[in-house]
Amino acid sequence: MATLEINKIEESSEVELQLFENRIQAGFPSPAQGAFADSVDLNNELINNPASTFCARVIGDSMVDSGIYEGDMLIIDRSLEPHNGDIAVCFIDGDFTVKRLLINEVGIFMVPANRKYPVIKVPDESNFIIWGIVSHIIKKLNR
Repeated sequence: MATLEINKIEESSEVELQLFENRIQAGFPSPAQGAFADSVDLNNELINNPASTFCARVIGDSMVDSGIYEGDMLIIDRSLEPHNGDIAVCFIDGDFTVKRLLINEVGIFMVPANRKYPVIKVPDESNFIIWGIVSHIIKKLNR
């Protein structure tokens, strides 16, 4: 099961990194022009609504087939409207979890991205809210 440690985003901080001006090919290599733009602020790139944005570190392995691993950092926007297929942070009966939403005429389902875990139909009597929508995943590539 993937659970979360949720933290508020520091609104006053700025994280600026040098931006490589050219796009980097993921197909055939192209000659590097080597031009750098001034900088990019990661807050502007990752956060649309600072007052409603949180980050959370993933604990567990229920979303690995969606590329979400233990230790990854999720950027969660609580102002986004949930849609079928979104990856969402849900609060159910006192616990937070991250799952893909399946919303249809039968009900709301929390769908893990790991066959080890069952799909969870949200019972009508449960204490359930879609707490926020995952907008970005930050990960270390060298584990």
